[in-house]
Amino acid sequence: MDIVSPTIINLIIFVLAIYVGFHVVWNVTPALHTPLMAVTNAISAIVIVGAMLAAGLTEGPLAKTMGVLAVALAAVNVFGGFLVTRRMLEMFKKKERPAPSKDAKP
Repeated sequence: MDIVSPTIINLIIFVLAIYVGFHVVWNVTPALHTPLMAVTNAISAIVIVGAMLAAGLTEGPLAKTMGVLAVALAAVNVFGGFLVTRRMLEMFKKKERPAPSKDAKP
């Protein structure tokens, strides 16, 4: 005899994860936000694995749908994070200056 159904427990964990995630993201200073994207990509990869397990191990159609949705959203997050990290790293590359032309007067 279960006191609380597993669906309610999963919903409580989901709401707590949203709450903690909100406070973690909004308490990061803007200067550190972009460099931390590379680290959050690894965390999102872990979320993808957890979402795949949630989608594969559940029996109800709503839970499977939510798991598939979680996999899709986490995949978008990882892809976007890599794009932002790549763009950030390109900002720090030295730009090649064109060679001075021979026609230029000193």
